[in-house]
Amino acid sequence: MYKLRIVCAIWAAFAVSIGAAPSPSPFAAQEPASSQQAKPQEAQPTQEPKPGEKDTNPVEIKPEIPPVAAPIDPKSYVIGAEDVVAIRVWRENELSGLYVVRPDGKISMPLAGEIDAAGATPELLKQRVVTALLESMTRPEVMVEIRQVNSKKFYITGEVNRPGSYNLVTPVSILEALSNAGGLREFASAKKIVIMRKGERLKFNYKEVIKGKNMEQNIQLQPGDHIIIP
Repeated sequence: MYKLRIVCAIWAAFAVSIGAAPSPSPFAAQEPASSQQAKPQEAQPTQEPKPGEKDTNPVEIKPEIPPVAAPIDPKSYVIGAEDVVAIRVWRENELSGLYVVRPDGKISMPLAGEIDAAGATPELLKQRVVTALLESMTRPEVMVEIRQVNSKKFYITGEVNRPGSYNLVTPVSILEALSNAGGLREFASAKKIVIMRKGERLKFNYKEVIKGKNMEQNIQLQPGDHIIIP
């Protein structure tokens, strides 16, 4: 028995000396898949469309909106100094454009010369332009629009949130004018509002009007009217 133990010890030493590695255990625990760190997915580069190829995601470009004419009646509005009128002559870009009525009430156009604009309606001004152009053109086609109203204003001063001057483009009542000016301030004397019109003093009781009483006070404003809120 003693000799058998010596032989086993010699054999074990011989196995270590020749580098014999112990065989892995078949019951060794495998690393769970959930513990393995997933590799981040690489971002795909954005592909530019090839020449001649349609872009699937085009950028929307909004067109510029041209300025529009003032909302007035071309048959009744009376043009005044500092108003801006747009005159278009068909197939004549050099004659078409914006014209500001001078303080003397005239505009100056190529080929047409000096034309009286103040005191005329857009329809009448159109006829004057056509008559002036007939001396150098055959059957000119003309269109006239009011692009900006500067000659007709009313004024608001005193206890309102936005005092100042306002263009009188369309008919406006006193109540509408006060609303456009942001309404009355906290300590305004709503019962003692006065409208100055060519030396005349017109009274306006705001509290009565908003209650539906004495509605005849809520008159339409005229150019040059001055609303005073104490």
